[in-house]
Amino acid sequence: MNGLLPETGPFAPNAPIALRLFGKAILVLLGTAFLALCSWVEVPMYPVPMTMQTFGVVLIGFLFGWRLGGVTVVAWLLESAMGLPVLAGGAGGSIHFVGPTAGYLFAFPLAAVLAGLLRNVRPIWLLALVAAAGHLVVIAVGVSWLAQSIGWSDAWLHGASPFLIGMVLKSALAAAAFVAIRRKWRQV
Repeated sequence: MNGLLPETGPFAPNAPIALRLFGKAILVLLGTAFLALCSWVEVPMYPVPMTMQTFGVVLIGFLFGWRLGGVTVVAWLLESAMGLPVLAGGAGGSIHFVGPTAGYLFAFPLAAVLAGLLRNVRPIWLLALVAAAGHLVVIAVGVSWLAQSIGWSDAWLHGASPFLIGMVLKSALAAAAFVAIRRKWRQV
């Protein structure tokens, strides 16, 4: 078994390319739907809401690997840019890519790629550190962007510090969910 994907059907290395692409397209659609659901779990805060987006982004990276995970997150962002309600609070539209949360959005694919690259580390606490590193990438890029409009002090105060406890919890949850899914999948 290569990662989580079975060696038969649309994910097998020897399957016809059209079948493999179809299987990956289905995964991308499922992944973007999962990310939209994670986005809708929200604690309204200003200027950056607290959501389960980073949990979803890291878990997608863990489950799909760095390439497909990165592609899935980019596809989700493209859905948003097209106006689909896939971001926090059911928001969508290209305006979010120039507003105060744009830096966080741009960092999401980086977090998924990082998680996908390092998804095979052991033990689980090290996997949780990988998830935390993905969260930190999002926070660092997001705060850097936000600081351009409200200053570094306020960006840290409103765009980073409120999210640190959530980062730890979501990192542990992503690591535990990935290990449980991987274990269950291998039993099938």
